Amino acid sequence: MKGRVLIIAGSDSGGGAGIQADIKAVTALGGYAATAITAITVQNTLGVSAVHDVPLDIIKGQMEAVLSDIGADCLKTGMLSVEGVIETVAEVIGRLAPKVPLVVDPVMVAKGGAPLLQPSAVMALRQRLLPQATLVTPNIPEAEALTGLKIHTTAEMGLVASRLATMGPQAVLLKGGHMEGDTVTDLLVVDGAIEFFSSPRLQTASTHGTGCTLASSIACGLAQGMGLRDAVMLARAYVFKAIATAPGYGKGHGPLNHGHTVVRA
Repeated sequence: MKGRVLIIAGSDSGGGAGIQADIKAVTALGGYAATAITAITVQNTLGVSAVHDVPLDIIKGQMEAVLSDIGADCLKTGMLSVEGVIETVAEVIGRLAPKVPLVVDPVMVAKGGAPLLQPSAVMALRQRLLPQATLVTPNIPEAEALTGLKIHTTAEMGLVASRLATMGPQAVLLKGGHMEGDTVTDLLVVDGAIEFFSSPRLQTASTHGTGCTLASSIACGLAQGMGLRDAVMLARAYVFKAIATAPGYGKGHGPLNHGHTVVRA
């Protein structure tokens, strides 16, 4: 077991996304997952029916307890829900882990459509967390919300990702799963250079938790000393197979197969 990842995110009672998906992904890739839970959701494959926010002092305490004892080789954030949570998380990171790589998954909406980030918190996310990020991993709707720009083409993906890069993160991985077509194209921006990664689109409803899983997989790779590009490639391959071998549980957007065998080059 190599690579300590502190995951700061919400809990999914259905086990497909959030903290549960994060822990599964990091464990499957050989890392060690610790957590600071920000919210408890009542959720299954059909959607989110209720959210209970964890008090700020408890979120802060969880982060401090892990960082002061176990430590972390990478941090990953998911559902942060409100401005106060973002401010708390950013403060603890700045105080206790300013040099630890940070992967920010700007979770805004659940797969079933329920809002997981209040509109008033978007500015706090831009101003407080993105400047601390090693990598930010928005999907297309999240990138549009963060920049105010619309995306219809891969060329526009490049423009929006470059705009996001000006907000402070060291790198941007803009996920293209919401675009139409038989191919899914993601775009990585590092130091102004743009690289595209493409894979066939899998026609399946088992896509719940793909964003959480991808971001945590990248965080695990970084925690294990991989370069950013290699961590992205490993995570994309892991998620692709996790979707392809999904168990088919639930009546809605089903979970992935997080426990599949990982083969590294």
